[in-house]
Amino acid sequence: MSITVTEKAANEVKRIIAEQRESGNLAEEAVYLRMRVVGGGCSGFQHKLDLDLNVNPKLDEVYEFHGIPVVVDKRSLMYLDNAQVDFHDDLNRRGFSISNPNAKSTCGCGSSFSM
Repeated sequence: MSITVTEKAANEVKRIIAEQRESGNLAEEAVYLRMRVVGGGCSGFQHKLDLDLNVNPKLDEVYEFHGIPVVVDKRSLMYLDNAQVDFHDDLNRRGFSISNPNAKSTCGCGSSFSM
């Protein structure tokens, strides 16, 4: 199983963490980017990215990309083989995207997928 986080995405995560710490919303403890797959959306599954302070060694795998610790629960890993997290900041699109080659189809708005 392998996932990747681009350098551009890692830099944006670092920026968000620094911004939240500066505003007092986030302590100085370790912060992880949690990547997971949840049920929902019109196609059945959705990718989720969150900042998380907790890791469960029995349920989670921890990776590091460009200085960002990334946590993925073992159940989500089944759906995320070769997935890539990227960040876009251009005229037509701003935000994170997850490219998942395992998705059989996506919904019209692109926020959910089927396997």
